[in-house]
Amino acid sequence: MKNRLLVILIFIVSLQSCKEEKATKTLYLAHNMPQTHSVHKGILEFQKALRLKSGGKLDVKIFPDGQLGSEREVLELLQIGSVAITKVSAATLSNFVPEYHVFGIPYLFENKQHQFDILEGDVGKSILEKGSQFWLRGLCYYDAGSRNFYTTKKAIRTPEDLKGLKIRVMNNQMAINMINSMGGSATPLAFGELYTAMQQGVVDGAENNAPSFVSSNHYEVSKYYTIDEHASIPDVLLIGTKFWDKLSEQEKQWVQEAADVSAQAQKVFWNASVEESMAIAKAAGVEVIIPEKSLFQERSKSVLENFMKDHPEMRSIVNNIQKQ
Repeated sequence: MKNRLLVILIFIVSLQSCKEEKATKTLYLAHNMPQTHSVHKGILEFQKALRLKSGGKLDVKIFPDGQLGSEREVLELLQIGSVAITKVSAATLSNFVPEYHVFGIPYLFENKQHQFDILEGDVGKSILEKGSQFWLRGLCYYDAGSRNFYTTKKAIRTPEDLKGLKIRVMNNQMAINMINSMGGSATPLAFGELYTAMQQGVVDGAENNAPSFVSSNHYEVSKYYTIDEHASIPDVLLIGTKFWDKLSEQEKQWVQEAADVSAQAQKVFWNASVEESMAIAKAAGVEVIIPEKSLFQERSKSVLENFMKDHPEMRSIVNNIQKQ
């Protein structure tokens, strides 16, 4: 990874050295999503809004498709000041800023409205600011949907239906604990291996949001999709403090306002991608199940209880989310 970062740094320096001195400041923004994704479309809105608000004094050069590395690699580039802005999952960011772990708690949010009331309110904003001590200042949240179960052999209608099933999860302890708490067998597995694993019966299913379920073609081998919304982990648009601290107060205001514009636009793009994905899945014969979510929430309570014991410093954040 060090060699890769060195190559990327040389590339960035060469770009910067080729730039002529001019009035416009250019912010380099890297992310690992394809250009058809709602995230990239939201970032294009950020670029447009920033140009407009700054009168052309600030611009954004976008590097999509993982051109400058993985989420973790780009975060490190932000920390040293080689890249200004990126978008990462809060799950990845939690390895740098502990408070983001909270968003992995199963069934934390009652619904989408509750989620964004929290994210765009005092709790969410305070977590965005927590990253500054790690040189990673959050600007806004992007919608990454909710993770739901999908299976190959039988539908998941109640927690009991998970008993004995091997469910692929990310290599994340909270996700593993959640599946196991319901009687399933959590099976960490690389995402790229999942299609074949389900096809061959190595695992009985997995969990992800609808656009990922469809774009990965997993709907071809999993004919049951259960919308239980067990995890709603947002994406985060953030800026490295080494770049942020060089901006004037006016420039900071332009960047934040443009980020807020992009966040609202991205939610619209995301909702459209969910509707399109679900239409494709249903047309392919996938049965969509909407279960009683409270049954799953009750069975997974131990995951929250253990998290609170292991992270007592997070108790106030969780309590603030639950009481709103």
